Amino acid sequence: MGKGADDLKSWIDGFIDHYVRGHGLDQRTEKAYRMDLTLFCRWMEVKTENVAEASNWQDGLEDQMDGYIDYLRIEKSLSFSTLYRKNRVLGYYLSYLAEQGLISHCRKLKPVLKTDKDKKQNEARLFQNLLSRKEADAFFAAMNREYEELGSEFRRRVCLRDMVMMELIFFHKIEISQLLQMEVSDYQQDGGNLTVRKKRGKDKVIRLYSQELIRKMELWLEERKAFRHKEEYYGRMFLSKFGKPLSMEMFIQIFDKYRRLAGIEKKLTPKDLKENSMKQYARELMVERCS
Repeated sequence: MGKGADDLKSWIDGFIDHYVRGHGLDQRTEKAYRMDLTLFCRWMEVKTENVAEASNWQDGLEDQMDGYIDYLRIEKSLSFSTLYRKNRVLGYYLSYLAEQGLISHCRKLKPVLKTDKDKKQNEARLFQNLLSRKEADAFFAAMNREYEELGSEFRRRVCLRDMVMMELIFFHKIEISQLLQMEVSDYQQDGGNLTVRKKRGKDKVIRLYSQELIRKMELWLEERKAFRHKEEYYGRMFLSKFGKPLSMEMFIQIFDKYRRLAGIEKKLTPKDLKENSMKQYARELMVERCS
């Protein structure tokens, strides 16, 4: 292996500890970041096979990363969203290397821009995964129906938790990772304000306008006490039935369960519920709930 690729690969663990775990990101994100960086190192291995390229690899690392993204776009025809994520991860890694003194300097990587083809593909995907009003009604009706029909108090608590989470995503567009990291202290019962903590930048405060959602949130804050098994997770807003933080995989399973119960055959993800729901419908339904 070329020296540059060898060094870059050996520093990945330090980056994961410093950036991914240091920012409290979930295991799914850690796995994705590690894979993105490992694949770049493998590509670098081929690029730095000869001694001349390997000896000065640090001076042109940004150019190598830009070239790698161009290669993925042209040769591999990866989507804009995938290229954007990989470019962002490489940028984080580059900044980490400079902060740790492992490279002498760095510049920002070239931004990944959408082509006309990317825009058309994105529009097609949005249309395909768009929730109709009928489907959104069915999704939340399935949750409400299960809550009313369950005989077990504990299972009703679990269903209540799920309803609160899904409504926060649908109506307030909260990132799933932010939702799963949310603390009880982030919600102010006096006024129904919820602080959404961002990975970078200023935290955002949103107001829960739906009186029904506020009612469910306050009921959940009481019911969640039955989930609190471990002291270290005392303040976490949403817990698994074992009293531990929910993982992204668990959240996806919860979403799929109610998608199937609602009879929705589209292969939607929780991200589609957040990003691609019909915004006008969400506003209309929120007005109805506030009235």
